[in-house]
Amino acid sequence: MDLAAYERRTRSGKCFICAFLAGEPGYEHELVYDDDTHVAFLSRYPTQPGYTLVVPRRHVEDVVRDLTADEYLALQAVVHRIARAVGEVTRPERTYLLSLGSMQGNAHVHWHVVPLPPGVPYEKQQYHALMAENGILNHGPEQISDMAARIRAALG
Repeated sequence: MDLAAYERRTRSGKCFICAFLAGEPGYEHELVYDDDTHVAFLSRYPTQPGYTLVVPRRHVEDVVRDLTADEYLALQAVVHRIARAVGEVTRPERTYLLSLGSMQGNAHVHWHVVPLPPGVPYEKQQYHALMAENGILNHGPEQISDMAARIRAALG
């Protein structure tokens, strides 16, 4: 992964979530969930199998200030539902849930649902397991499509 190019794109390019939702070329992701208010899709740069992002469809930049309590709780309900389905498919040792991003890049609120496979050495867990600098999975389109189909099936 070219981290410098990634940073340039996130800091000066379009909102990747809004571009994905608009169907713009170059912003494709594998969709696993859509309830017309929230969507979930597989990460384009997964560091772990099943790495999924959960987002509100509406462009929201602050997870606290830009959401009412009810909107926040509805988003968290979707995060929980997606995490359960991802866990059913991947059988992780632990599931990491984080809201990352910055007003300087990737500003659209998004939750990372990251399953940690069993047996990962402690020193390669936690933030290490999330950082693209430590390597991303090189899954082909068939593997990505299969993972998405299995998560969708787990969602019922």
